[in-house]
Amino acid sequence: MKNFTLPIRFGLAISAALIAFFLFLALFNLHTNPIFSLGNGLITGFGIFEVIKYHKIQTGKSFNYTTGFVQGLVAGFVATIIFTAFFLLYATELNPTFLSNLLAVFKGDYNVGIGVVCFVVAIMGFSTTVVLTLTFMQLFKDSRNTPDGNGKRDGEIHVKKV
Repeated sequence: MKNFTLPIRFGLAISAALIAFFLFLALFNLHTNPIFSLGNGLITGFGIFEVIKYHKIQTGKSFNYTTGFVQGLVAGFVATIIFTAFFLLYATELNPTFLSNLLAVFKGDYNVGIGVVCFVVAIMGFSTTVVLTLTFMQLFKDSRNTPDGNGKRDGEIHVKKV
């Protein structure tokens, strides 16, 4: 459990920022505009970047791809679960007309319930988490293309001339 305290704390912080952003948009009645969901990606991306960075600082030389990847996934999944629960609470209890206002933006007669919308919100959060974690791990992983003390690169094969 000790290995998961950092990503859980970051997941809570990411979800708090996502909820605050959503409520800020709701103040101006912009929370039904889908273009602002790009802000969710920026908030989630920043949180995942930071949790991997802090994990790399904590572990130092023992940092590897797997542990960094798990840290990003746990933080993003925790944030997604909490935000989806908030979204469900908001759409059913706090603002019951939210779902119809949200679906009116798409100019169609959709017969969609809150379950489907929450499922889509969760899937978007999980997929964003996976993609951003994979992307950021490319920045943090150790490169195997750097030469060692002998000038050889890891995995490089040298053929001797005869």
